[in-house]
Amino acid sequence: MTRSSIQPRDGEGPYYTRLADALETAIEAGDLARGEKLPPQRDLAYDLGVTIGTIGRAYTLLRERGLVSGEVGRGTYVLERSGGVSQEASDSFSRHYAGTRYPDAPPGKLRMDTTAAPDLGQSTVVSSVFASVIADHPLEIASYSRTHHATWMEAGTRWLARNGWEPEAENVVPTHGAHAAALAVIAAVTAAGDRIVFENLTYSQISRAARLIGRRTVTVETDAEGMVPDDFERVCARQHPKLAFLMPAAQNPTLAVLPEDRRRAIAEIAKRYGVWLIEDEVYGRMSSDQTPLLASFAPERTFVVGGLSKAVAAGVRGGWVACPPHFGNRLRVTHKMTTGGLSFILAEAGARLVLSGAASELRERVAGEIAAREALARTILSGAEFTSDPRIPFLWLKLPEPWLSGTFKNAANRENVLIDDEDEFKADRLDRSYHRVRVAFSGSSRGDMETGLGRLRQLLESGAAGYDGEE
Repeated sequence: MTRSSIQPRDGEGPYYTRLADALETAIEAGDLARGEKLPPQRDLAYDLGVTIGTIGRAYTLLRERGLVSGEVGRGTYVLERSGGVSQEASDSFSRHYAGTRYPDAPPGKLRMDTTAAPDLGQSTVVSSVFASVIADHPLEIASYSRTHHATWMEAGTRWLARNGWEPEAENVVPTHGAHAAALAVIAAVTAAGDRIVFENLTYSQISRAARLIGRRTVTVETDAEGMVPDDFERVCARQHPKLAFLMPAAQNPTLAVLPEDRRRAIAEIAKRYGVWLIEDEVYGRMSSDQTPLLASFAPERTFVVGGLSKAVAAGVRGGWVACPPHFGNRLRVTHKMTTGGLSFILAEAGARLVLSGAASELRERVAGEIAAREALARTILSGAEFTSDPRIPFLWLKLPEPWLSGTFKNAANRENVLIDDEDEFKADRLDRSYHRVRVAFSGSSRGDMETGLGRLRQLLESGAAGYDGEE
C-alpha cells in the first residue's frame, strides 16, 4: 500500500479516527502486511494536508487497538494478526488502560493501594438489607429492572446533599457507583474526539475510561489548593473542551481542597466557554470541608457524582449522579448503555441503606476507624513529609532523595506492601516528577496497616541502601 493510496474513510467523526479505521481495514485485508512499516508521520501529514498531530493520534489509535507497534526514532510497524492479539499489543493495551496496579493482587501482600471502606462488620448490616429486598421483591429479583423507583432517587438526594446544596429528586439518577456515574455523564454530553479536562493528578481511571471510548484528555495545572483557574481558562480558550472532571474536596491523591473563590472562578469560566462539569464527591462526602459545592455556583452545567464505596461498603456498588435540570432521562439511557442496565437488588439495597439511616451510621463508624488509622500513620511516619486528613483513608507521601516514585513502589512491593506510585494518578502523559506515592490505610486490618507503615518507614530511613537494592 503506497502513501498516495492512504485516505481516511468517508463519513462523520474526527479525521484521525476515520484515518485509523481506513488503516485498520487495510491491515485486515492484507494490503498492509505483517512487519510492514507505516509511512513516517511527517510524510503522511504532508501527503494528506493535515497536521502531524492528526497522524499521531491515528497511529496511537492503531496501537491501542493492538494493530501496530512503534518506538520513537524507529517507526511504526504492523503487528502479526494470527487470529488473535500479540503479546506486545496486549501488554501495550494493558499498560495504557489498566494503570500501574496489578490486575489481580498477588497473595500475601499488604493492600495499601485501596481506599474502599475498612471492614467493620458491614456484612451483617448488608446481608440483612439484601435478605429483606429479596423477601419483599421476589418477582423483581427474577427479572430485569425496568423502573426507577422514587425511593432510589430520594436516597440519592439525601446522600449527595451537602453544605447547603441539595438536588431535586427528579434530577437524580441511581448508578452502579460513582465511576459508572461519571462515565455515563461523559457518554451523555460528549462525542468521540471531544476533549475532557482533568487535573494533572487525579482519579485517572476516569481519564483512561474516557480514552477507551474515544475521548481525548487534556490536563490543567494544579497547586496545593487544587485546579488553577487561570490555566483552566487557558485550556478552554485554546483547546475548546466539552467537559471538565474535578474533585474539589479531598482531591485524590493530593487531598487538596479547592477554596470558594476558585470554585466560583471555575464555574464562571465553564459558563463562559460552555464547558460541562463533573464534581466527584466520593471523598468530599467523607470530609469535614464546609465550602459550598461547585454545583452551587453552576447548577445548570454541573453533574455531582457520589457513592457508597469509600464510606459504607464498596461491594454494594451503590451510587448516584445529580444532573442539571432535564438531563435525568438522558443519563438513565447512557448509564444503561454503558453498564448493561441497573441492577434492581443493588439499587434497592443502596436506597434502603441510606433511607434507613444505616449508611450514615456506617459512615460515622468508618470515619472513626479512619481517624484512628490516620493518627497511627502520623506516629509511625513522624518526621516524614506527607499530606493527610483524619477522615480520608490515604496520605500523599513526599519521598526523600534519592527515591523516585516508581522505585519506592517497587521496593515496597519487595517488602510485600502494595502502594500507588504517582504515575497511577497522571491523567495524561506527563514528564513531570512529583516524587510522591499514595499510601492507603483502609484495605487491610489495623494491625496489618501498622505492619505495612512500619516497613515503609524502614525504607524511608534506609535511603540510598534501599534505593540501590532496586532491580
